[in-house]
Amino acid sequence: MEPVGNTGDSPGELVVTVENALQQLYYDPDMEQKNAAQRWLTQAQASPQAWHFCWALLGPDKLPEVQFFGASTLHTKISHHWADLQPDQHPGLRTQLLSHVLRFSSGPRMVLTRLCVALASLALNLVPQAWPKPVADLVRALQPETETPEGAAAAPQEGPQEGPQEPPPHARCLVLLELLTVLPEEFQSSRLAQARRAQLREALAGEWATVCPLLRRLLQSPDSPGPVKQRVLRCLSGWTALGVALEESRGLVEDCFSALGDAELFDAAVETIVTVLSQPDCQRCRAALGGLIPVVLGLRERLEAAAGAGDMETTHGICRIAVALGETHSRVLLEQVDLWQDYLALVNMILFCTGTPGHYPVSETSSSLTLTFWYTLQDDIMSLEEERQALYLSVYREVYVRLVEVLLQKAHYAPEEEYASWSVDDKEQFRTYRVDISDTLMYVYEMLGAELLSSLYERLGGLVLGPGRGAAWQDIEALLFGFQSIAETIDVNYSDVIPGLIGLLPRISISTVLLADTVMYTIGSLAEWLADHPVMLVKILPMVLQGLAKPELSVSSVSTLKRICRECQHDLAPYAHDIIRVSQDVLLGDVHKSSQCMWLMQGVGFLLSSLPVEAVLGSLQSFLSPHIQRLESLAQQQPCPSSKPSIIHILGLLSSLFTTLDINRHAPSLETAVPAPPTPPQAPHNPVVVVLQQVLTLIQNILSKWLNDSEVVEAVCGVFEKSVRTLLHGFGPMVPQLSAMLGQIYCTYPQSSALDLTRQMVHIFAAEREFFSPVQDLVKVLTSATLAIFQQGPRDHPDIADSFMQLHAQIFKRKPDFYLSEHLDVSSLFCCGVMFLKCPEAGTVRSASLFFTELFPRFKDLPAVGAVVLSEGRLLVQTLLQAVGGEAPRSLGDHFSEVLFSMNRNCVGLLARWLEETLQDPTFPSTLVSIQQKDAFRQRLLREQTNRRQVKDVVKEFSLLCRGQQGVGYSTQ
Repeated sequence: MEPVGNTGDSPGELVVTVENALQQLYYDPDMEQKNAAQRWLTQAQASPQAWHFCWALLGPDKLPEVQFFGASTLHTKISHHWADLQPDQHPGLRTQLLSHVLRFSSGPRMVLTRLCVALASLALNLVPQAWPKPVADLVRALQPETETPEGAAAAPQEGPQEGPQEPPPHARCLVLLELLTVLPEEFQSSRLAQARRAQLREALAGEWATVCPLLRRLLQSPDSPGPVKQRVLRCLSGWTALGVALEESRGLVEDCFSALGDAELFDAAVETIVTVLSQPDCQRCRAALGGLIPVVLGLRERLEAAAGAGDMETTHGICRIAVALGETHSRVLLEQVDLWQDYLALVNMILFCTGTPGHYPVSETSSSLTLTFWYTLQDDIMSLEEERQALYLSVYREVYVRLVEVLLQKAHYAPEEEYASWSVDDKEQFRTYRVDISDTLMYVYEMLGAELLSSLYERLGGLVLGPGRGAAWQDIEALLFGFQSIAETIDVNYSDVIPGLIGLLPRISISTVLLADTVMYTIGSLAEWLADHPVMLVKILPMVLQGLAKPELSVSSVSTLKRICRECQHDLAPYAHDIIRVSQDVLLGDVHKSSQCMWLMQGVGFLLSSLPVEAVLGSLQSFLSPHIQRLESLAQQQPCPSSKPSIIHILGLLSSLFTTLDINRHAPSLETAVPAPPTPPQAPHNPVVVVLQQVLTLIQNILSKWLNDSEVVEAVCGVFEKSVRTLLHGFGPMVPQLSAMLGQIYCTYPQSSALDLTRQMVHIFAAEREFFSPVQDLVKVLTSATLAIFQQGPRDHPDIADSFMQLHAQIFKRKPDFYLSEHLDVSSLFCCGVMFLKCPEAGTVRSASLFFTELFPRFKDLPAVGAVVLSEGRLLVQTLLQAVGGEAPRSLGDHFSEVLFSMNRNCVGLLARWLEETLQDPTFPSTLVSIQQKDAFRQRLLREQTNRRQVKDVVKEFSLLCRGQQGVGYSTQ
């Protein structure tokens, strides 16, 4: 399709073209055709002709989707192109628009709503100077006995001008309510300058005196049908967001509470009341806010009846109301000491909601709504001044004690048969719910302190050691869950009940997997405590190792052992043999899934790291021997689908082990690694390096057969990458061999994993003289091979393009001396980077932008970089402006801004020249921007050489202009 402004079509022909485009958009199965139609229709809406054809599209003979597009176009023109109209045309537009609103009062509903939004947009443009009281005027215009007003001046719009048939009073009422509803919504969604927003807010708030009585009359009238009352409730929600004082609408809010008695209005009334009570501005009217507490408390009896009868909908709605009031205004209500009894009653009402009978989420859904309230209340109490804080701690202590009982009861699992019948989704919701309860118990601990742990311990001891010992397993599990919740986040090192808890754990009679899981997780939560009290490990480790052999306890037992190995590694030497033996048994016995096996290997890595250095290598070789043998057997086989998962699994085991096995536990992390002197020749090699050197031939043998399989190659690279990240400079002896192997791999079958591993090696070893040569040679080989790939374009290898750009960004950052070599073609790299900026993949664009961001600071230091910038810089600027102007998604704009910012800081003179040259073309980068707008963009951009955020804003605004989406908000006239 041709651009709208260039078609030369008459208005009638243009309407037909629009209808054909809509037909193509909605019904053409070809996505390219749909996208083309979408782009053309967007341009059509932004064109001057849209002021005219939108009315024709609203004709009574048009399809609903065509009418909807006409109404949407009208809204777009009014909200974003208001400046096209002269002031004397505004009254005519207002008249014609209101006439069409009345004509569509009987539907289609989607068209009516869009026309109402357009009229609301028009009102926001005219308020307050040209239309001081839009609401009052609309109320008068839409009364059944009032004629539609006539405009004084002709509007530029064309189309049917015949008067609409008089809609019935009921329809007029619904139209009026729709207008009153969308008006504040349109205000909230509009982009407005701060001063203009304040002006409009004040003008609209002044109209509440007209709106409120009308809404009350309609809501109270027995003659008002249900749809009208529902629309009244929705309308109130919108106006509440404008900051209307609660005192001015208190009567209407109380009417909403009365509407809760109507089953048809219950849901809408709940939504409205919650919206009103959730407004922080209500706190300005403390008297009115306090007066609503008794109204909410009046729902307590109905709440209890609904909960007892299993009426989940009613329970849920009343619970939302109580929480909205109690949570949003907790601090204000606590500060009003004269309301302490009312607020305490409200808190107890919320406590009842927390303890709603039934199992969440199967037989109740309300209790989860209350959990954040308890944190808010605790936080507000603890933030009060000391005297008042002590008062409220004494007042609410008993509430929080009962809250613990309620939370533990709600955390109970359902009976096993019932729980087994739950759906997977229900079980996942219950798991998340227990996590929220766990967080809430942590907040309760802030209120009750050590008293909470003592209470839990006494109850647990009574159940485990009691005479009958016939307690339900759910009771024991819930108490352990309480301990675990607190120990996970609170320092329990000084608690005097933890030793007793450790003593109780082996005496628990475990009859279900769910209880066994919680026992394991409880032990894991005490790992830090065990590190300070290693004498207690002897009681705990046998339980963990027994659980390790049970597939049903896979996740809990493996994660617990890993935590113990990490936190207590320096105290595990007496138990190392048993841990390694059991771990080896379960690994060889395929007891656990692959992911748990990886966790287990990480735990073993922590354990081996703590052994005496001279013992690590022997233990490591013994532990890995069966897996290496298995890998050798697989390497001798011809590649087949059945052997591939086993190869990847064993390589994954090695990667996981080498992630945590480090005999120098205090080495800096990769992110903070700094160049270190090379290891003295006489120093023994790290055990991981020794093992890698021993299996290198085996790995090369595997690669020779699986080199065309990206997953196997990625698994091999993962072994070395994890080792590099963990050992840092200790990995040095492997660098020459690994560099040679990576070069061979990549030249045979290029893969991004080889580039990522090379990037890690550049980061750590490029600055060391000993390894400079092999790493540089590797970079040369990879660069040459990659450039050969991309001579045909990057579309088939986006992952390689991404990793390739990241590699060279790292080189520019860490070791730019690499580019002094004549074997690294900086010009080709630069052109590749420009090409990658045009890729559809966001990751590739991000990496290419990073490459240029790191390149330009070297503009003056490296002759090769300076030469290519001079020769190809204009092409880069042109590419960036094309992307900003609409060829790339707006979400990528910040990446392009980073490149422009780097150019502006390092070669501003060249950037200024290239901007001037490229922007001289009237159609570049978009036909929607003028020469003046482009000059303003260029000047603003060149001024910002230090403020990165400001450059992003300048580029973003220019991008919106180029796309016709500037959305500058409503005019201020």
